[in-house]
Amino acid sequence: MAAFIAAQREQHRIPAAVACRALRVSRSWFYKQASGTPGPRAQRRDRLKAEVARLFAEHKGKRGSPMITADLHDLGWRVSKNTVAALMAEMGLAARPKKKRKGTTRPGKGRCRAPDLVKRDFPAAAINVKWYGDGTGIDTDEGKLYLDSVLDVGSRRVLGFALGEHHDAELAYGALVMAVAVRGGAVPGVIMHTDQGSERGFKESSQQCR
Repeated sequence: MAAFIAAQREQHRIPAAVACRALRVSRSWFYKQASGTPGPRAQRRDRLKAEVARLFAEHKGKRGSPMITADLHDLGWRVSKNTVAALMAEMGLAARPKKKRKGTTRPGKGRCRAPDLVKRDFPAAAINVKWYGDGTGIDTDEGKLYLDSVLDVGSRRVLGFALGEHHDAELAYGALVMAVAVRGGAVPGVIMHTDQGSERGFKESSQQCR
């Protein structure tokens, strides 16, 4: 629009004030545009783009517009998530998708499987009726560790756990031994249910603990 006003002044000798009034823009705006100096909004936008690019690089491209917006708010910027998303799209910045978590459960290949004693009826009205075992991997600065745990669903209490470098039956056994010890050393009739992971030493889905 500023170029159009300038052209009208040069080609048809229409004063800039007249053209600005007809087009409903301020003369100060026209002169700023004509001089090549960006206005306050343009300057703020350029600063915001630079800050978005800096934060995106600081987090190694792992944060999208919602988290970048939260970072900007922490720094005192008043900006919406939609504005940040538009700026990131304009600059070609897109957060890298998170890697899918690799499951630690390896289904056993044994032909012998005990019946499923839980049958998807997971709740329990009392303690020492149904225990659930699970294992998960934990990434650390010194390598990967594995955590096995035993939960009594009746109390929602983790009775036993074991942490080690290898996800094997020995680790699962350690968690189970702790759970039995916590409940007095004997838990006749309690059902120990797992997700059929062979590394846990339980190829079956659930077993009676004796």
